[in-house]
Formats: sequence, structure tokens, C-alpha cells
Amino acid sequence: MTGRPGMRGIVATDVCKSFGNNLVLDKVSLAVDEGTIFALLGPNGAGKTTIVRILSTLIQADSGDMRIAGHDVVTDPDGVRALIGVTGQFSAVDNLLTGTENLQLMADLRHLSPDAGRRRVAELLEQFDLTDAADNLLSTYSGGMRRRLDLAMTLVGQPRVIFLDEPTTGLDPRSRLTMWEIVRELAAAGVTILLTTQNLDEADQLAGRIAVLDQGRIVAEGTPEELKNRIPGGHVRLQFAGPDSLRQAAGLLPASTADNDRLVLKVPADGTVDSLRQLLDGLHQEGIAAERVSIHTSDLDDVFLAVTGSHVVHGLEAGGSDVESTQEGVAAR
Repeated sequence: MTGRPGMRGIVATDVCKSFGNNLVLDKVSLAVDEGTIFALLGPNGAGKTTIVRILSTLIQADSGDMRIAGHDVVTDPDGVRALIGVTGQFSAVDNLLTGTENLQLMADLRHLSPDAGRRRVAELLEQFDLTDAADNLLSTYSGGMRRRLDLAMTLVGQPRVIFLDEPTTGLDPRSRLTMWEIVRELAAAGVTILLTTQNLDEADQLAGRIAVLDQGRIVAEGTPEELKNRIPGGHVRLQFAGPDSLRQAAGLLPASTADNDRLVLKVPADGTVDSLRQLLDGLHQEGIAAERVSIHTSDLDDVFLAVTGSHVVHGLEAGGSDVESTQEGVAAR
């Protein structure tokens, strides 16, 4: 299975959703090409899980047009469900079953024949490096193994579109890297992936395009590099041996900012080789020598804070209650 260039795996247009008086999604629009990874970032309560639940037919939107691989989410939910897989924030596995039994259960739910089910289970156990633990109860699995099995269960029916809702939450660095590699392999095989995450490095590493959702609205969208290039803050950091050199350099570069205690000068720059060469050549011509040079460019942390605003920082510092999840829980009851 490979993605078709230019074909849309996911399209959502002007999606709105409220829980009571709380507007969670306000005309959210997304378009994800087949065989690509699209990351949705946002603080707690921004609406990330809600849009995933709507697109995966778990709840209904108040309004908007939504299509998965050409199938209308509202008028053809069964067609959509046949094409998708969903991995939520927490592993949906049965601790009283073995790894094999969990996968076999999914194969039965997908109505695979006994032979086809056994083959698919064996394939997934090998693909996710779980063969040695296949007959062990889930209660003996590590967090990383459970998440791998959870994703493997999502893939039993060979979905064309996968929703990954914060799939690496709580994983150690090694397990997280393993999951990243699996996600990349799925996209390379043509699977369309919508990833929600609060791990900005994860989005930067995996996604071809990123959207930032804040207070129910898309506030920024583009490739990781496009987003980072929109935010000022890139600079060259020059370390000097003494205050005289620092003072001379600051006089030569009026747009710079000096840290007199640390003998450091920050010079705004775009991070290109030409701009760095011009800077160092200018200092050299004036007989000013820097002891150390480092380049700092804007990252997704800068983007996130710039487009979501101070309310996000305060919310996170205070513990950030997830209003979105709370409202969904009330609605589900």
C-alpha cells in the first residue's frame, strides 16, 4: 500500500463542536495528504482529542464537512470505520490476556478468517518485536511494550488512515524512539497519520506538516521549517575573552544585545552560512576576536509560545486542567 501523491487521506472543513456552553472547536479545517504524517499541537483543552474523536466517528460534530479517504464521516460512518485505526492516549489492552490473545481478539472483531487471523497476528508480533513476549500476560509488559502492542492492535485490519492521540505519553526515550521509527515506516508504506502531541520534538521529528490548535481554532499551520522561520529569535552567540572585545563588538553591531557579566553578545541572524561568514569577517577586519561562536535558531517551542499566548504558559504552570476531556466525559454519560 502506497499513498497517491496529491490525494487527501483526511479533509475537515469548518468543523464546530460545543459541549454545553463551552465551544471546543470553532471552524477547524485540516487537509492531510495520503501517506503523510500531520501533527496537531496544542495545550490541554485546545480541542485535539475532540477533533480526533469526531473524525474517527466516536462523537458527532455540530457542523462541518469531514471526509476520510473520500468517505463522508456523517453519512458513511461504517465506510470510515472500515478504513481507520485509532490509538488513544492510554493503551487499550486487556491485562488478563497475552499479547497473542489481545491481537487475536482484534482479528476476530475484524472478522478475519482463522488462518488469516493467525497469519496477521504473527506478522504484527514480529514487526513490533513482541514475538518473545507473545505468550506472556500483559501485566508483565513494560510501558513501551504495551504501547507497541496497542499500535499493533490498531493495525490488525490494515487501516489506510491512523489517528495517534499522544501515542508516546509516559514512554522512556528508547521506547519513544522505537515508536517514532514505527510511525515513519507506516507513513512510508502509504498510511495517512494524524498525530496529536504535546511533545514538540516529536512533531518536529515526524511530521511533514504541523497545525497548532488553541482555544478551538487553528492559529498556525505549515511545515516545521515554515513555522520556525515565521518566528524571530534566531541569533549568533559570541563569547569574548574580556570586556574590551565585547564592547568593541557591540559598538560595531548596534542591533546586538550584550550580557556584560557573561561576556556574551547576541547578534540577530537568520542562521545561514553567508550571514555567519559576513559577521565573522566583519569582526576580523576590525581586529576583534571571539573565543566561541554558536548559532541559535527558533524552534517549535518558540512557535508554540508565540502563537498560543501567555494564557497557555499560565495554565501549564498551574497544572492546566483539561476542560476538553472533562466536557467530553460529561457528554458521553
